Amino acid sequence: MNRLNRFLVLFPALIVITGCAGSFSSTQAQQEVSQIETSSVASAEPLSYEDYATVLETYVNEKALVDYQGLQGNRGQLDKFNASLGQVTASTYESWSSAEQIAFWINAYNSFTLESIIDQNPLKQSIKDIPGVWKGRKFEIAAQSKTLDNIEHQTLRKDFNEPRIHVALVCAAMSCPALRDEPYTGEKLDAQLDDQTSLFLASPQGFRIDRQEGRVYLSSIFKWFGKDWEQTYGVDGKFTGNASQRAVLNFVSGYLSAEDKEYLAQGNYKVRYLDYDWSLNTQNKI
Repeated sequence: MNRLNRFLVLFPALIVITGCAGSFSSTQAQQEVSQIETSSVASAEPLSYEDYATVLETYVNEKALVDYQGLQGNRGQLDKFNASLGQVTASTYESWSSAEQIAFWINAYNSFTLESIIDQNPLKQSIKDIPGVWKGRKFEIAAQSKTLDNIEHQTLRKDFNEPRIHVALVCAAMSCPALRDEPYTGEKLDAQLDDQTSLFLASPQGFRIDRQEGRVYLSSIFKWFGKDWEQTYGVDGKFTGNASQRAVLNFVSGYLSAEDKEYLAQGNYKVRYLDYDWSLNTQNKI
């Protein structure tokens, strides 16, 4: 066989080999793209609140009081959940909706507060008895190191216009809003915050009208953070008080009976703030 004939025989084989190599490269590239896409989808998945949900269901009773002693003796799931908060990457966090982000920070604040309480041995009678509990203790969360104050004031209050966070953040005190027996989620956040508001305003710690004295009593939370309601709920002339008080009353009125709402609109009262009970919201005597 001469040289030309040998080339003609070998040429189709070369084409086949080259084609196979090209096909392999294309398939490999597709697999790599698929892996990247899968990784991207995974990073957008919501954080699992399963362990935290079990903790709340197990140790928070129908009166929103916490069995801190029981939790202290069986804290594995709480510690596991809190550790998972530190494993959330910045890109994962950014992939969430605003509602998912707000729910994430509220759950973190409340869960880190539980951790701060049960880290004390013996348990303290008040969270205020724990040195540096709000400004000193740091927690790893979403690729950052934050204190409880950082979460509340530098993240939730700064990044989101959602004053209802103040009826969801629980500082382990009797005058705090109720600790829910379920985690907050992005999907249910609006309904959960509305329910929290209704529960808080119906409690002796949240709101009270004394018609005989001509006074409307609000939780001190509305005094400390009243300005947070001004942007969305600010009104002029409709209710009694300064700008923050009028904004708060405008907000509060949406959750009251028609009779109470009418009383607020008449304006013949003075706004006062309830004393804050900082004793621990515990099921057990300490």
